[in-house]
Amino acid sequence: MDFKSKIKTIEWIKDKNVSRMVDQLVIPYEYKLVDITTSGDMYNAIKTMIVRGAPAIGIAGAHGMALAALEIAKKTQDPLVFLEQLKEKAEFLKSSRPTAVNLMWAVDKQYDYIKNCTKNVNEMVQMLIEHGIKLENEDIEINKKIGDHGAALVPKKGATILTHCNAGALATVGYGTALGVVRSAFANDKTIQVFADETRPRQQGARITTFELAMDGIPVTLITDGMSGYFMNKGMIDMVVVGADRIAANGDTANKIGTYNLAIVANYHKVPFYIAAPLSTIDIAIETGTEIPIEERSREEVTHINGKRICAENINVINPGFDVTPAGLIKGIITEKGVLYPPYEKSIRQAFNTY
Repeated sequence: MDFKSKIKTIEWIKDKNVSRMVDQLVIPYEYKLVDITTSGDMYNAIKTMIVRGAPAIGIAGAHGMALAALEIAKKTQDPLVFLEQLKEKAEFLKSSRPTAVNLMWAVDKQYDYIKNCTKNVNEMVQMLIEHGIKLENEDIEINKKIGDHGAALVPKKGATILTHCNAGALATVGYGTALGVVRSAFANDKTIQVFADETRPRQQGARITTFELAMDGIPVTLITDGMSGYFMNKGMIDMVVVGADRIAANGDTANKIGTYNLAIVANYHKVPFYIAAPLSTIDIAIETGTEIPIEERSREEVTHINGKRICAENINVINPGFDVTPAGLIKGIITEKGVLYPPYEKSIRQAFNTY
């Protein structure tokens, strides 16, 4: 499916050997591209959320490995030393954000791609660059498949889809998972509209989701995080579609804080609640959501907005970046392989066996 915005969140620029990305810290006030030139800068870009969204973070990790390889190659041409130092860089990059498994998946993909290679160091560097570009291009195609599978689930013409946080073009390379479903559905039915939670404390829904949808001309209504039950009770929400940062083997899903609450409310009102995510977001190495590490973020994200304090000084703050929605609240997981349904242990295993 085509779409107006043509957002390319992250892209490897071959003639410069840099990773170029949209600076998401300044949206919606500015649409700015920044070039990341070192693995250290990539770590900081991921950590500070210049780049965010699990699939986009994954590609950032893949690009970070290419940047690390370029740095190491300037210091050594010994393949064994190169691989040893690259492994250290891989662990460094993976430590930038602990919850989104796409980061670990992509970094490990890069390292595994060359770890048994018999070529010289410069050739391995080029292999990492090309493989990173391949993963980048595959992300868009995967997202379009997710979008088309999800569009088939929209229950009626003129449906209203509620989403939380941002799982759109700016959370991926350029199409989106949850918003990929919206884009594919809107291509078939121009009367579809979106309700977007603002998504405290970083307001990704208010700042980023509304920005994307406005660029595409898709009708969007912004609501606060506590309003979903009100609108569901009035019959104004037909389905909920959100993204994911890590999915356990049993279907338990970590996503932006507030997703769990939303799933409970949707379940009470019998509104179907879907996860949209690539298979790379599923971590089959963990059995349940209790094993998913939850990132604790800065207290200032809660106490301040745009640098201005919004509460009393010296109060206690706890700021988990994610929560885990139990599989029993999820109607289906929309992937590039199709929609997975309960029991998730079985459907996830089958999806990976055909991957």
